[in-house]
Amino acid sequence: MSLIKSKKRVADHGEVFTSAWIVEAMLDLVKGETERIDSRFLEPACGSGNFLVRVLQRKLAAVELKFGKSEFEKRHYALLALMCVYGIELLADNIAECRANLLEIFADYLNLNKSDDSYRATSYVLWQNLVHGDALTMRTHDGQPITFAEWGYIGKGKFQRRDFRFDVLTGSSAFSAEGSLFAHLGKHEIFTPIKTYPPMTVSELAAAAHGGTPKEAA
Repeated sequence: MSLIKSKKRVADHGEVFTSAWIVEAMLDLVKGETERIDSRFLEPACGSGNFLVRVLQRKLAAVELKFGKSEFEKRHYALLALMCVYGIELLADNIAECRANLLEIFADYLNLNKSDDSYRATSYVLWQNLVHGDALTMRTHDGQPITFAEWGYIGKGKFQRRDFRFDVLTGSSAFSAEGSLFAHLGKHEIFTPIKTYPPMTVSELAAAAHGGTPKEAA
């Protein structure tokens, strides 16, 4: 497998893909986290998904081990595993390929087809979690601040979503550093969502994928 798409892309963007064996070796350094369903991973230059594909596959293996005997729990915790995978990518074709790769892996795992609510919900989540933008400027391709959805599974088939600005999340580590002006603030004062949504089912997430906009919690 070639590690570059073209010499021009290497020259213009420094685009070089990571070998599979290096991906595995790096993920093994945090093996326990890759096998924890609700552990969140962000790849700030995700390309076509070399790292995120393997993270998702490891998480789905953990889902199968823990919830494989219950179809209901398996489907919902598999979606939670996907919800905890994030990426930013500068090039439009790469981010589209990354979304497609993760969607294919997830759909194959649950034997989904395009008409399933779970398939459409997955597509919606991937559009929220995999952002076409620049991790250095922390802005999307059209100049807006990058925001990420924090997803949580609250049980009984319902998911909670809160949106956060990426620049605030990355800046909070400096704010809370010992001796800083903001060191006295608790995490709840730093990590303030810009939007909170009411709990949503898979069907409601699927509806959002077709133009339905989730309502903000009152």
